[in-house]
Amino acid sequence: MKSLGSIRRSFAPWNDPSARPYISFENVTKVFGDFTAVDKLSLDIYEREFFALLGGSGSGKSTLLRMLAGFDEPTSGRILLDGQDLRGIPPYKRPLNMMFQSYALFPHMTVEANIGFGLKQEGMPKADIDARVTEMLKLVKLEQFGKRKPHQLSGGQRQRVALARAVAKRPKVLLLDEPLGALDKKLREETQFELMDLQQSLGLTFIIVTHDQEEAMTMADRIAILDKGHLMQVATPAEIYEAPASRFVANFVGNVNMFEGTVAAREEASVRITGASGAQILVENAGDSAPGNTVAFAVRPEKIKVSSKRPDGVVNAMEGEIYDLAYLGDMTVYHVRLDDGQVVKASSLNSSRVADDQLTWNDRAWISFQPDAGVVLTQ
Repeated sequence: MKSLGSIRRSFAPWNDPSARPYISFENVTKVFGDFTAVDKLSLDIYEREFFALLGGSGSGKSTLLRMLAGFDEPTSGRILLDGQDLRGIPPYKRPLNMMFQSYALFPHMTVEANIGFGLKQEGMPKADIDARVTEMLKLVKLEQFGKRKPHQLSGGQRQRVALARAVAKRPKVLLLDEPLGALDKKLREETQFELMDLQQSLGLTFIIVTHDQEEAMTMADRIAILDKGHLMQVATPAEIYEAPASRFVANFVGNVNMFEGTVAAREEASVRITGASGAQILVENAGDSAPGNTVAFAVRPEKIKVSSKRPDGVVNAMEGEIYDLAYLGDMTVYHVRLDDGQVVKASSLNSSRVADDQLTWNDRAWISFQPDAGVVLTQ
């Protein structure tokens, strides 16, 4: 059985009709004055899931996290955790912990004291605190840094201390609000995989808020795309990328080309789309689109081939001129202006050191793609 994209792990309780959600947002609305931050949103998250809330500024993702943490209450609707309605329960009594982008470490305390602070506040015996702190230091690979102060650590090390402190109390759910935003690109990429490994080894439910698409795609089992307080799509990273539910999602995640047109004919799962210029393309993955519908065919740049000659036996091929070109080392990105004026972005993996079909600015070129290379969108 074929799947969309690679599968990181077989964990997928959302596909089991008998599985019970661990966290449920039920028709939740949050209003601040005359601004609606979250609008009648319903969402289920499962135990031991690494879940991402992804969206731009003002999309409502941080508001959802704050309501779950107890810092804000829903204007209407309810939030359930393991079947319990959280309304009225203060943050410190909820079985979850939150890690902020700022880390909020105590500068006058050692790493060990920072990690054990919450345990001390709960009245845990000192011997148990010491054992738990030692366990946490080993978990985040900072055993030799326990006696240091936060200012003596790198940004990545401070991030690990904050993470160790957040999980030391063994919450059922860990909330991460843009936790990697302060790290440089290389360290951020390394930490993403460390967080994934940590989440699976602890067996906790992680919910991360981020505006970084790559971060969400890398770490999450599922992603919720939010826009202006509305839920646009919830799916696995591969499904979000390969089968977006709307033009908004397709444009928001990654790069995409949109061929707008009208369905001229349909045969089983395939349709023929006629564009404004009269050009026709044959595509699959047409959903329930019918003749006469106005649709868009969304196709990612890496699914499009650029060549100096029209490829033999390819149904979908269009001619144009190379408008721009960027060599990025691992790939080459082409911007091709078609004869009807549309600019198409295509990317080609540089799998060898020498290019077989050398193309440059202002060259005439053909773009081509298979009928199943993208998806037909009606929204």
